[in-house]
Amino acid sequence: MTVIDLSHPLEHGMATHPGLPGPVITDHLSRADSRGRYAPGTEFQIGAITMVANTGTYIDAPFHRFDGGTDLAGLDLDRLVDRPGLVVDARGRAVGAEAFDGLDVAGTAVLVRTGWDRHWRTPEYGSAEHPFLTGEAAALLAERGAAVVGIDSVNVDDLADPVRPAHTALLGAGVPVVEHLRGLDRLPSTGFRFHAAPVAVVGMGTFPVRAYAVTGHPNR
Repeated sequence: MTVIDLSHPLEHGMATHPGLPGPVITDHLSRADSRGRYAPGTEFQIGAITMVANTGTYIDAPFHRFDGGTDLAGLDLDRLVDRPGLVVDARGRAVGAEAFDGLDVAGTAVLVRTGWDRHWRTPEYGSAEHPFLTGEAAALLAERGAAVVGIDSVNVDDLADPVRPAHTALLGAGVPVVEHLRGLDRLPSTGFRFHAAPVAVVGMGTFPVRAYAVTGHPNR
């Protein structure tokens, strides 16, 4: 059994999405300051992080797009944990519905492999050339019952399109979206299980996840 990490590590000040601030990671209680509170030789560190929810590899719940939609705390874990995975290789910038022709996506974690993660933490990553799903492709995945949809690009939508049709189609159908994946080139097309559960925060629609895949499971 092999576990493959599909998430970007969070680092102080790192950029994820154009125009959004990076996280501020500090000590709430440093090890040095903790020494006066405990017995000699005993110390602890308590960290603090201030960040926007769209940081690193994160999941979008319906609440992110729709007022009254399901928030992080309301997400069905069955969609996000131990889902059979399917990797679809994207060709071209706009990934259309034809990329999913003949594929059975029902109940599946559909991961769109564009290779754009190679630009992570460079100016190119958030540029206008990034790959995305068309509205038609997103609508098809929603209609066919995908459990969750992920992409290794800066956004599942074209950043130049303020309508955001892919978010609208997927989240409107209750299909969570995972953006900023990495390492999808390490996965087979099928035969793996996908996991990406967020913290159950009430009243928020986006939060980082530790997304990973498990291949070669002995019982599958």
